[in-house]
Amino acid sequence: MKEFLLDYYLWLKAFHVIAVIAWMAGMLYLPRLFVYHCQVAPGSDGSERFKVMERKLLKGIINPSMGAVWLLGLTLAWITDVHTQTWFILKFVLVILLSGFHGFLSRCQKDFTADRNHRSERFYRAINEIPALIMIAIVILVVVRPFN
Repeated sequence: MKEFLLDYYLWLKAFHVIAVIAWMAGMLYLPRLFVYHCQVAPGSDGSERFKVMERKLLKGIINPSMGAVWLLGLTLAWITDVHTQTWFILKFVLVILLSGFHGFLSRCQKDFTADRNHRSERFYRAINEIPALIMIAIVILVVVRPFN
């Protein structure tokens, strides 16, 4: 099985990168939608529009792309035997943190949907930077591999 998958390594890697880009785009955009959502009154037309946008972004892009990232990433790690390398272990921890942040954003989306958001616009502006910082660290670990 491993030999078969190695024949498709570049395809798996390409689709993994595509999934990462889609996941990150959503993770960077969803907190920004929350910032704008905070600026409208609960129950207003604007609020209802943001609810639809947030739900579609989460269910249609962020969730499926995260699943693809995990499936393809673990497959690539298995067929290339990098799972014991320090750079990969650090990357794996960061992907777990990013996945936890994804879960937090999902919880926030549910709060907005139920008109129960209690966080400020400023809060969402601040956390909007978290996925970007994690992404920078992951890219450096993957490309530079400073701890080989």
